[in-house]
Amino acid sequence: MAIKLTLTEDETEILIDALEADMEGYLEAAKEARGNTRREEVKTYTEAAERIGALKAKLEALLGA
Repeated sequence: MAIKLTLTEDETEILIDALEADMEGYLEAAKEARGNTRREEVKTYTEAAERIGALKAKLEALLGA
């Protein structure tokens, strides 16, 4: 299912910033989980960070960033 959405450049930049902060949180959580040898959590957090990064990249491409 595709969702069409119209955003201003400012709104898109806000989303990119929010995704960046969220992605950093997941990467930090993965790092902590790795330090505590919780492999399943590392996998889950890393996957989440990768998916967020992919979405962030799509938005950045729309802005030509």
